[in-house]
This record gives sequence, structure tokens and C-alpha cells, in this order.
Amino acid sequence: LVREGFNGGIYCTDATADIVKIMLMDSAKIQEEDAEHKRRRHKRARRKGPYPEVPLYTTADAKACYPLLSPVRYGESVPIGNGISATFHDAGHVLGSSMILVRVNQNGETRSVLFSGDVGRWNKPILRDPTLFDEADYVLVESTYGDRLHEDSETIGNQLADAINSTVQARGNMLVPSFALERSQEVLYYLNILLKERRIPHFLVFLDSPMAVSITDVFNEHPELYDREMMELIRQGSSPFDYHGLTMVRNVDQSKAINNIVGSTMIIAGSGMCTGGRIKHHLVTNISRPECTILFVGYQAVGTLGRSIVDGAKKVRLMGKRYSVRAKVAQIHGFSAHADRDELFRWLSNLKRPPKHVFVVHGEPAASKKFADFITTQTGWNTSVPEYGQESILD
Repeated sequence: LVREGFNGGIYCTDATADIVKIMLMDSAKIQEEDAEHKRRRHKRARRKGPYPEVPLYTTADAKACYPLLSPVRYGESVPIGNGISATFHDAGHVLGSSMILVRVNQNGETRSVLFSGDVGRWNKPILRDPTLFDEADYVLVESTYGDRLHEDSETIGNQLADAINSTVQARGNMLVPSFALERSQEVLYYLNILLKERRIPHFLVFLDSPMAVSITDVFNEHPELYDREMMELIRQGSSPFDYHGLTMVRNVDQSKAINNIVGSTMIIAGSGMCTGGRIKHHLVTNISRPECTILFVGYQAVGTLGRSIVDGAKKVRLMGKRYSVRAKVAQIHGFSAHADRDELFRWLSNLKRPPKHVFVVHGEPAASKKFADFITTQTGWNTSVPEYGQESILD
């Protein structure tokens, strides 16, 4: 949009402004590299593909967005014009995430439209719980997990401790493919708690993801977004992002040196589904060692290397070669940062009066339909799943 001429304000929280610079630049670099790789491949094959070998956007395009970022605080009303204003509220999903309440004042009347964004979960580490609202005329609510319930997140510590203790006892390494935003920081949080409670031995932990390290720096810069438990850890000098045995790996040489360490280590690296990044290099070294463990802490999409490993593949292709999967494979499901069906309904149920209409959005068709039906059955509210291009008059 910016490349094509947009020069208005891009409103977001301070934390989002910091994070988006990191993620946009990383995405742009990947797209530039992919386009160049494709161009060289076509050149070697002496053929031309049906589409131009150009990135969707470049690093220069990404940098051009920075001056337009306009940070706002939670609870601060942002005037949009024509009697319309927007207020950001903490979504409790990832650092800086927001729900947005839009108010329209026209012809002596006021209407409110509430956009849920990604709704977070209650009692998750580091971040505060999702903001609750007393009223809204219209609601757009996400439905990513509107058709299912999550595992109890209270079991995460037990599962993580069991996986670590068995791997250390076997004198192996533990590889944790992880997303750079929120998931990596949550894993570090649980590790810190387990160490404080002496439920796991002290061992070397490496956060081997340049993006995750940079985003963790952003977490350190925004303690005002922490929940009470996280603030108490900080006051005690027990930050999960800075403790003895944890190393933030910032360059390739440090990453390569990990493989020379004798004894058990934990390596948290991207990408979360093993589709690229440094985790693939560590898999090459460890995937065929029976004493090692590959621990998945996030959803593995169909068609990814991570999904193949979780589904029990005996051999996988890594860096152009095939390797036998002899390492132990484990998975913890309770880490999801998205509210499930009951948590989404808990968020909606705080409204003191029925909204004029609830639009169920942002989900697979089946999940959206089931959640819309669930809302209607439980409340009798006017609820629908809008289709692409559909218009609705908000009176």
C-alpha cells in the first residue's frame, strides 16, 4: 500500500510499531532472496516462468513504512474524522496486540463497533488477560478456534519438565522449533519457573533465532504490558529473558559453535514448523540421534516438515539429503495464544446487553459456522458469518 502511494498514518501500539519493523524487514529479505533464487533457477534452466521474478515488496519498501507508523496507547481515543474515533484495548494475545472499539457520532446519535482482533487467553504467562467490554452495538469476533477447546495450559509445566528430564538423563539435546513472537518468550518463561522450582536441572539453553532475540529485546523494552506475575519476577531479579545458562545467539558463528558442546543443551530456533531457518541445521546434527528430543510447541500445518515429523515419518529430507528420524518426538498443545470456543464466548458474555448483531469472522468456514451457531443457541443474539463482498447496513 505504501509503495503504491498510501501516505496516511498507520496506527498501532508502541510495541507493535517496534515488532512490525523487525518482522517486515525479515519478510522483505526472504522475499528478495526467494525472487533471486527463482531468477537464477530459471536462468540455469533457460526458461521463463509465467510470473515475474520480483518480490512482493523489498527492504526499501519496508523501510518506507516506518515514518508512517503512529503509536497510540491503550485507552487513547484516536480521531479518524467525520465523528468517528477508535480506541485500542489490550487483546492479551501477543505483545502489543489490540482490540479496537470504533465509535461513530453522527446526527446526534452514537453507535459503537467492536473489533475483537485475535482474542488472547486468560491466565497466560507474561501478558495481561484480554480486555472485557460492557457494551457494543455491533461486534466482529474472530473464530480461529471457535469449534474446539484447548488442552489445559496448567499441564504445560509438567509436560515440559518430563521432556527435559528424560532428555538430560539420556545425555541428549532438545530441539524446540518455535515461532519468534510470543511462543519463544513463553517457553523461556516456563523454563525459568521450572528452574526456580528446581523441577529441572540447570543446563545450557540457546535462543538461536535472530528475529526471536530481537523481539525478546522488544519485550524487555515494554514492561508496562506485563501481568502481575511477570512484574513480580522482574522485581525479584528473575527475568525469564536473562538468567544463568541462557544465551541469546545473535550470529551464525555462535549458532555453529553450539554443535561443539558436550552435554545436554536446549536449542530454541525458528522456524516453528521447520520450513526454514536455523532449526533445519540443528535437525541435521541431531535428528538421527536416539538420545535427543524434538519438542514441538505449536501447530504444524499439513505439508510442512514439522508435520511430517509429528506424523511419524521414518525419514525426512534436510538440506538436500535424507535423514532417519531416530530422535524422540514430543508435542505440547497447550501453548496456543488464541482463545478457544469457551474463551471466546466468555469474552462475548461480558456484554451487559445484546448487541444489534454479531459478525463471526477470521476463521475457517467450518469453525466460523459452528461458533456462530453456538452463540445463537446460547444467547439468541443475531449472529451471522459474512461472505466475501457482502455489505451490511449498521443502523
